[in-house]
Amino acid sequence: MTESDTHPVPTTAGTKGVSVGAILFGLVTLKAGGSALFIESARQAAGNYVPFVLWFNFLAGFLYVIAGVGIWQRRTWSAKLSLAIALLTLLVFVAFGVHIAGGGSYEMRTVGAMTLRSSVWVAIAFYVRGWGTSR
Repeated sequence: MTESDTHPVPTTAGTKGVSVGAILFGLVTLKAGGSALFIESARQAAGNYVPFVLWFNFLAGFLYVIAGVGIWQRRTWSAKLSLAIALLTLLVFVAFGVHIAGGGSYEMRTVGAMTLRSSVWVAIAFYVRGWGTSR
């Protein structure tokens, strides 16, 4: 880790909390998404899942973990990654809304989950917003 790759402020309890939260959120996302994708009984229990939302969330789980580690280490790239996760999540949420508006089947819990994911990553991106800029 080089000086130019690390945010200059000391690690705080808030930074550690955001980091651990992102990592845990990623691991839970990988477990839930992986189960629904690769275990038949979990897929059936998922009901009317929307495949592109499920795949996005599963793959994003890996990025959540990477971002969480980057935040723990105060890496400047973690701010850009967090913003990218937030924006992509919002974009998928909009596409999900279009799917619903077009009469597509869905589970109401997916609306809640996407609201939570969007809120969490917008908040994280806001928390680390200045890390990827020049000092």
